[in-house]
Amino acid sequence: MNKPTVFIHTNNQQMLGALLAAHSFRKHSRHADRFDVKLLRLEETPHLYRREGQSYLRMGKLAVWHNDDLQSFSPLRRMVPQIMGFEGRALVTDPDVFSVGGDVWELLSCDLGDKALLCRNLPASQGGGEGRWATSVMALDCARLAHWRWDDQIDAMFAGRLDYKPWIQLVDEDPRLIGELPEVWNSLDKLEPETRLLHMTERLTQPWKTGLPIDFNMNFQGLGGQLRRWLRDRGLIGARRRYQPHPDERQEAFFFELLKECLENGTVTERFLRDAIAAHDVRPDVFDKVAQAGYRRVAA
Repeated sequence: MNKPTVFIHTNNQQMLGALLAAHSFRKHSRHADRFDVKLLRLEETPHLYRREGQSYLRMGKLAVWHNDDLQSFSPLRRMVPQIMGFEGRALVTDPDVFSVGGDVWELLSCDLGDKALLCRNLPASQGGGEGRWATSVMALDCARLAHWRWDDQIDAMFAGRLDYKPWIQLVDEDPRLIGELPEVWNSLDKLEPETRLLHMTERLTQPWKTGLPIDFNMNFQGLGGQLRRWLRDRGLIGARRRYQPHPDERQEAFFFELLKECLENGTVTERFLRDAIAAHDVRPDVFDKVAQAGYRRVAA
């Protein structure tokens, strides 16, 4: 039987978040020796990564797959049971999900009863609705998900037989197999006393991106003139579109405290940060931000 495993699916652009997430899961668990934490990287997944420039079905229309999309890791969520050999327990999370005190062992060891997985309903504000699920955090009984043949499903998506959107939201899944994950285990941009896992879903204000040019698609078609001017004045339309400061100073401080800890324990190196800055994946003043959190830089 496989050891229970947390899989953080990511791509190179979101590696900093993934590394901090892994640290937070181990830090806040009293049973960190009883589970593994693994990064599942798009760049190490040739069956999807080789699809650059190919068309796939999304929301009833053909779209073009780009590996450098900020969220190109998302299809890897449904790969985890296959990786586990369809046995054992797993937890899959986005790379921008961090423990603020929640012990992930509770999700890896809880009684699922007659359910194959736990996740929370996708809020309407994020395109959800009845029967649509937020698969960004899922607790999985892999033995009960033997029908998640990921390679075959990816092939079907690029052949135009499987639509990405309902697939990623589990619309195709038997609802009797899905249990409700409490909101505190996938708290979407809300840091409250009861929050266990904080999910920084708002790409525009991710704390490690502030000030960088926006590198994901923002659809402004159909906006009124006044709203377009408001957005343009704030650098959100046109060539100078930029990531914005996080509106919650507590969440920004939380993130940079995590980064300080990871620099001090070697989970993240200064060389890694310098390379990420050069690749425009991390804000250029990141060392100033961790210095404010108390980190003493080793190399200039």
